[in-house]
Amino acid sequence: MSDDPWNTIRTLAAHFARLDSTRGLTPEEQWTLQVLKITEEVGEAAQAVIGARATNPRKGLSHTWDHVQEEVADCVITGMVTLARMRPDDAADFFAAVLAEKAAKFLPATD
Repeated sequence: MSDDPWNTIRTLAAHFARLDSTRGLTPEEQWTLQVLKITEEVGEAAQAVIGARATNPRKGLSHTWDHVQEEVADCVITGMVTLARMRPDDAADFFAAVLAEKAAKFLPATD
């Protein structure tokens, strides 16, 4: 694995795109399913929080905060793969630009 996470993300994105292409899915169908995958991962993170807080009386304490953190990481990875599938040529640069724009709304300007 590369030290640059975006290299790994691009490799994963290309792999999944090849798999979906062999199934005859158009790029837009692939993107749609990939966005739905983000939703699935968010649901798993929410389920882990419920388990870590033991708020489901039938299941009790079923997860740890480590599980929650792993599920959140899965959400981030899936989101990055989705972006790389949608923007294979410039996902990292696009992400950096959007991050800078969002951060500027909340962080004080620095010289």
